[in-house]
Amino acid sequence: MTKGILGRKVGMTQIYDEAGNAIPVTVVEAGPCRVLQLKTLERDGYEAVQLGFLDKPRRLASRSERGHVAALESKRAKRRAAAGVVAVAKAACEPKRFVREFRGSADGFTVGQDVTVEALEGVKAVDVTGISKGRGFSGAMKRHNFAGQRATHGVKKVHRHMGGTGALASNRGGGRMKKGKKMPGQYGSARITTRNIKLVRVDKENNLLLINGPVPGPQGAMVIIRETNKVS
Repeated sequence: MTKGILGRKVGMTQIYDEAGNAIPVTVVEAGPCRVLQLKTLERDGYEAVQLGFLDKPRRLASRSERGHVAALESKRAKRRAAAGVVAVAKAACEPKRFVREFRGSADGFTVGQDVTVEALEGVKAVDVTGISKGRGFSGAMKRHNFAGQRATHGVKKVHRHMGGTGALASNRGGGRMKKGKKMPGQYGSARITTRNIKLVRVDKENNLLLINGPVPGPQGAMVIIRETNKVS
């Protein structure tokens, strides 16, 4: 499996290196994560390790979520056991809020095992995946950084409008608009991966990762951190 872990974005700060230079970093609370399931080629068609992060109260978890991490008594389970069907191993833990898979070989992992930030010890750069801040329905100036129209010479109360979008404006005949035209619409709340970010520090005592620069998402957002495969 590619070295990786699940975490929660705490916020941004800065630290200083030995030369006294300020380094902006994002603090991520990473792990400990519980191994919930191991995917195999024989049973699932691919290999992966499924991790879960942060306990979820049982009163908020569905029966399927509780049954995913612990064995539940049911008529179906009893019939399968009587038929000799071996049940899938369970992690025997609380339901998890954030569950994701890491593709790759599951060698060296067991169901119920804890994965901590020590898994990223010695890693120099990581890829961070998260959901960006949602900004709702936004205009062209905010969404695409348009300059807007002039403040004089006949422009009246349309200073933040995007301008013409017809066939001449889009350089395409037939009275149709070119696909992919930058227009107002939903901005943010999308899955973003920032690649090849330097991992500045691993704090094993407090389960923290200090990552150089910003990462996707607001404070408290769940993120996926994995060792980068980008060749610099």
